[in-house]
Amino acid sequence: MKVSGFTFIKNGQILGYPFLQSIQSILPIVDEFVINVGQSEDNTLDVVRSIKDKKIRIIESEWNDSMQDRGYVYGQQKMIAQYNCTGDWAFYIEGDEVYHERDLERIKKSMELHLHDENVEALIFDFNHFYGNTNSLLNSPGWYRSEARIIKNSIRSYAPDGLFWVVLSSNKKGRYPTAKHTGVTCYHYGWVRSEEQMNLKSKKVQKYWGEMPVVIDYSKMDQLIIKEFQGTHPEIIKDWFPKENGLYETDPSYKITLKQKKHRIMLKLENLFGLELSKKHFKLVK
Repeated sequence: MKVSGFTFIKNGQILGYPFLQSIQSILPIVDEFVINVGQSEDNTLDVVRSIKDKKIRIIESEWNDSMQDRGYVYGQQKMIAQYNCTGDWAFYIEGDEVYHERDLERIKKSMELHLHDENVEALIFDFNHFYGNTNSLLNSPGWYRSEARIIKNSIRSYAPDGLFWVVLSSNKKGRYPTAKHTGVTCYHYGWVRSEEQMNLKSKKVQKYWGEMPVVIDYSKMDQLIIKEFQGTHPEIIKDWFPKENGLYETDPSYKITLKQKKHRIMLKLENLFGLELSKKHFKLVK
């Protein structure tokens, strides 16, 4: 079995991505790691080059700024990296995602187990979405709880906006991949960066969705969906985030939006009936 890790990154330093830790977190269980580095305004490329590991393969690209339709440029950049993967499995990791060292062997065993199962096209992970600080998690059906991050490199797939895959089982219609759960959780740290970095990101990337920049204010969040994190963080990321105590507290005067009210209702239904109502970009197989 050969496993290819891959990612894409642009302006990783100025936008506050822990992309170095992200890459290094899965490096022990991949046979190669393809990194598509977009033309940046900082030293992102030099940082990637500083990873002295023979598994690393770097591609340099220039983003198409005229592509401003629903984040499709993210899909383009993701697929540039994926199309250069040569493994049986392609393991995608975003620049703000990290995996715990205790889970690496379990991920590897899951890939081995399902390698020759024709009913399984992808492998999924649960997600810890940290918010405000690394003691606080978001628990809401408005935030995806599970997502495919590993896909077989032998099927025809593409990523419309970078986040998920569509499988082209025919030339006319795409579908979500069939998937099994790894039993592992991905640690997502994007929303613990400084608000300054998040607002700079908004200015840099919202155009790719054909939208104007939005102001990021962490305090404007529904306090009811913020829960305390009870576990441990991956060792590789511990020096990256600031040490803070306690649960993140939002603005008590903030009035939640209609969308957030909808998510509250969905959360109540989940708790009452044992449902799981978050969006899924995969079809779970038995």
